[in-house]
Amino acid sequence: MLWRVDVFEEQRGRLQAVAYRVLGTVTDAEDVVQEAWLRWNGVDPGTVEDPTAYLVTVTTRLAIDRLRSAQAKRESYVGPWLPEPVPTGGDASDRLALADTVSSAMLLVLEALSPLERAVFVLREAFGYSHAEIARIVDRSEVSVRQTAMRAREHVESKRRRYDTDPVTRRRAAESFMDACAGGDLAALLSALAPDVTLVCDGGGLAPAPRKAITGSEMVARALVTFAGRMPEDPRVEFAEVNGGPAVVVRSGGTAAAVIMLHLVDGQIEEIHLVSNPEKLGAL
Repeated sequence: MLWRVDVFEEQRGRLQAVAYRVLGTVTDAEDVVQEAWLRWNGVDPGTVEDPTAYLVTVTTRLAIDRLRSAQAKRESYVGPWLPEPVPTGGDASDRLALADTVSSAMLLVLEALSPLERAVFVLREAFGYSHAEIARIVDRSEVSVRQTAMRAREHVESKRRRYDTDPVTRRRAAESFMDACAGGDLAALLSALAPDVTLVCDGGGLAPAPRKAITGSEMVARALVTFAGRMPEDPRVEFAEVNGGPAVVVRSGGTAAAVIMLHLVDGQIEEIHLVSNPEKLGAL
């Protein structure tokens, strides 16, 4: 039994990372990893040649099944749906790759893929599995997996935006952004925002939030000043690394009330993701 636990705990981080990138929610990813543990705990060890491959295979297939039902539920979601924010960190050498595969902007692009396409893309682009390895994981032919990977990559490349990745630039922008919001300084906000900036807010019907994306620097700046004026009692604002980049976290007491993720192009804020749905802030 201890051997099973040790093997599973050694792979838990990878399994959680795969499941989250496929599903976009921490709670669903945790459920999938727990189910993978139950499968692992019940299998005859003598039938498993490679425990790591077995666990990744089980987790991926469970995530694909879970995503199929989750996508149907998201169609009736109240207002815009954004991925569930997760705190991130790790070695500096890993951060660029991490930001590219787990940012809220990338996860939103992946939402348009089918569950199989998304799983193949994640395994190939984020974790470097070969087409042959992925074929065994998803139980498809290698030819089919190559075609699926190509379709997924073409879609992602056509939809993704190339945002700034320099952490210093992004941190400074986050600090200036929060100072301007807190001070109600429209002029400072307008100088930080790109003319065609987009604000997407996810309250899930459980927190006040616009039901549609807001576009344009003037409209976005006014919406942000309004949001800043509605902060909870005794608010505490801090900066944290969320989904691979600097973010503004607003807390009331010890509880996260909102998280704001900024996406920059040439130093200006092009897209803002604001999550205030309390059911999505548990990881923070």
